[in-house]
Amino acid sequence: QVQLVESGGGLVQPGGSLRLSCAASGSIRRINVMGWYRQAPGKQRELVATITSEDYTNYLDSVKGRFTISRDSDKNTAYLQMNSLKPEDTAVYYCNVESVVLTGSGRYVPSDDWGQGTQVTVSS
Repeated sequence: QVQLVESGGGLVQPGGSLRLSCAASGSIRRINVMGWYRQAPGKQRELVATITSEDYTNYLDSVKGRFTISRDSDKNTAYLQMNSLKPEDTAVYYCNVESVVLTGSGRYVPSDDWGQGTQVTVSS
């Protein structure tokens, strides 16, 4: 079981910046992928950015050049630096982690876990 704790959301003016954090804990053997998704009211959840254990990254086209995903392996934490924020970025942002975990029976199994979500509001 993996626990994810998100932080860093809030209210910001257009053009401002926010930095989201996602800290993973539990009996984690290996984190394969960490990513950020977002969901605005009345819209589908969409993938914002991902980063693999080998530091391969992928971004939603509309955030390229503005958002940067990174990770700290020692802390099992992912970050999303969001610059030049626009009102269209307003959404609940969710952290997602794909990992391999150690069970109580001593087996390694895949795990796919989600954070609780953090609200990002961009408004003047």
